[in-house]
Amino acid sequence: MDICIHSAFLPHTDPDASLAFYRDALGFEVRSDVGYDGLRWITVGPAGRPGTALVLEPVAPPGCGITDDERRTIAEMMAKGTYAGVNLAAGDLDAMFARLREHGAEIVQEPADQPYGVRDGAVRDPAGNLIRIQQS
Repeated sequence: MDICIHSAFLPHTDPDASLAFYRDALGFEVRSDVGYDGLRWITVGPAGRPGTALVLEPVAPPGCGITDDERRTIAEMMAKGTYAGVNLAAGDLDAMFARLREHGAEIVQEPADQPYGVRDGAVRDPAGNLIRIQQS
């Protein structure tokens, strides 16, 4: 069986800020930017890897079956960075973090050698999603 991850979804609270972060700070290319009923779904991915994408989606859009209490809980978790996240890899971790700092990204953890055998660091995107990046 041949299977791979095609796309993962991360919520956004400000589509323009998220677009700037993923496109400008991380260097992803924009694959699509689709609006519907005042909301936006933005698909981004690493250049040269068309089979891998992140879809930046509105948080709990109307009609998705989420209650107001659940929506508040999601907002609280996003504000703390505990709702969603993704792990990425970069060929030059230190250069990636220098680029992130240049773009004003919120650095959660500077690159460091971890006891579990990888060198990685962490940032938060504009919606609060935790993005861990390890040296590839």
